[in-house]
Amino acid sequence: MISLSGVLYPVLILGALGLTFGALLGFASIKFFVKTDERVAKIREILPGANCGGCGYPGCDGYADGIVSEGAKTNLCAAGGAELARGIAEIMGVESEALVPVRAFLKCKGSPEFSKRNAIYEGIMDCRSAIVVPGGSPNACPFGCIGLGTCVKVCVFGAMSIVNGLASADPIKCIGCGTCVANCPKSVLTLIPRMSNVQAVCNSNWRGPDVKKVCSVGCIGCGLCAKTCPEGAIAVQNNLAAVDASKCVNCGKCVGKCPTKSIGYIIPVREDVRESA
Repeated sequence: MISLSGVLYPVLILGALGLTFGALLGFASIKFFVKTDERVAKIREILPGANCGGCGYPGCDGYADGIVSEGAKTNLCAAGGAELARGIAEIMGVESEALVPVRAFLKCKGSPEFSKRNAIYEGIMDCRSAIVVPGGSPNACPFGCIGLGTCVKVCVFGAMSIVNGLASADPIKCIGCGTCVANCPKSVLTLIPRMSNVQAVCNSNWRGPDVKKVCSVGCIGCGLCAKTCPEGAIAVQNNLAAVDASKCVNCGKCVGKCPTKSIGYIIPVREDVRESA
């Protein structure tokens, strides 16, 4: 038979220990309390809550904390645009930083009708998975779009799709967060100014003869576009033409001169059109 004292003493001891540990935890919570800057909550309140990661931080909470504690730029949220950047700057008491509207753009025209396919991929339908498998990419061109839709999966705005074997960014839905760019294992997606009209549509830095073997619309690095451009907006580096949108005046002379049509017109999208969509 268990005596009353045999039950009471353990209960009293456990109770005393509980009170002691509780007091210690309470003291620690007060002693080591870190006051949160109220600006973090204010910034978080006006952020869109998309948690797309385009700002380079793990979600909107991380970005709000990064602005206050790390001095992150106030214009990194593409989803919020210039108005949000001004709001954040006002909370932080700093001058608003300019925001150039951008959108995702695919530097590849190598659909099956123009670019050779040298394999049939039957693995996980993800570009990042395919690229680690020898011969995983079906493209004969190692620089082109794989087309398995990783960009589609990571885009929280529904702006990406696969059209004719290639990634395609809807210029109206795309807010330019850059998540698709960061997750493209071929670096064939890039961000361009929303109002850009002329761009080089190739990602290969092979020499011309090698490009022709695998793609009929790839850049061969001939330099005719650079020689033709009256504004000096085009440069050929590492066998690949690149258009400087800040210098380009959209005259189109390079488009007409390119023998492979790897430089072309693209439809610019005004910011007011995107916002009304």
